[in-house]
Amino acid sequence: MKQAIFIFCCLQTAIRAQEATSGFEVRATASESASYTHQLAAQNEGPLTGGFRAVLYPTWKLNDHWAVSGAIQTHSTPYFFEEFSTQHYGVKTDVLQANLSYSRFWNGGSVVVRLGELPSAFGSFLLRYDDAVNPLIDMPMAYGYYYKGVSNLGLFGSQADLTLGKLDMRAQFVNASPANRRSIFDRDQYGNWAGGAGYTIRQGFRVGVSAYRGPYLHRNYAFYFPGEAKPRDLPGSAFGVDVQWGRGPWNVYGEWQRFQMDYRAIPTFKEHTGYAEGRWVLHPRWYIASRVGYLRANAFAGRQVYEFVGGFRPNRHQLAKIGYQIEQCPNIRGTLGNILSLQLVTTFRAISIARD
Repeated sequence: MKQAIFIFCCLQTAIRAQEATSGFEVRATASESASYTHQLAAQNEGPLTGGFRAVLYPTWKLNDHWAVSGAIQTHSTPYFFEEFSTQHYGVKTDVLQANLSYSRFWNGGSVVVRLGELPSAFGSFLLRYDDAVNPLIDMPMAYGYYYKGVSNLGLFGSQADLTLGKLDMRAQFVNASPANRRSIFDRDQYGNWAGGAGYTIRQGFRVGVSAYRGPYLHRNYAFYFPGEAKPRDLPGSAFGVDVQWGRGPWNVYGEWQRFQMDYRAIPTFKEHTGYAEGRWVLHPRWYIASRVGYLRANAFAGRQVYEFVGGFRPNRHQLAKIGYQIEQCPNIRGTLGNILSLQLVTTFRAISIARD
């Protein structure tokens, strides 16, 4: 579990370091989905929709220590569950990661330093964001693309990761808050820090903490109101704890997070959320998984989400999932917020050129 501090594609780079001293490789995950939900009624559409998502992971290994890595995502809208009630049909491409890294490994420890477009160092779910790694179909309520506590999009900056025995640590400085991602070409960019640490109590059992802080608003933000203080004077902050446990056919994950976004013209926004997630492997080809989550805030009604998924692997490159999600909220009547979804995930190596 101690390797959990490394982002998914950087893990792949580190593992392949033993195979070749340099080379170029592109791995990919392609997903297709079909969903049935009455949330689509908000767009005056029928209850059935389909979508696709493709993520390319290019890695250029320069030598034993230096590498360039990336993650480029293209998806149809709506594809993610959070888009069903708000987004119109289209196709969107995002650069999730693009960074230069330097790494060193030794007995009982390692250090990795990265510069470029990086995922947030806050929390732990982004390590399982790929559809082939996430045993469920949706994501925890704190993560996403639209007005979430942690953006799935990359932030520009630098990060250092360190492991010493059972202890792992990370520190990150980026150009914007994880609560309101800003491109390097946008206005109102303000430095934000994030970091965390974890300890592997025993093999398969790790506990961790993480936090971030820094200005989060910009002048065209939907919740930046007339008469408000300058964005640089209004910090956003978050604190979280996470747990990972695995033994035999079981894998369990959990997070609890608290967010605070300061205002002066209106009351400060406060939110706390958490989830527990488990996967049980019934057979090398079959598993079942579930996630239970909640969200509470001082500015809107809270909600609970329950997701149940069955997974089947027809071969080592593909994963088929069928899932049902129940959403409960005072503003949702009956089953109108529920979602039945099918997903087919395919992973493959598109290009591989290696040198010894």
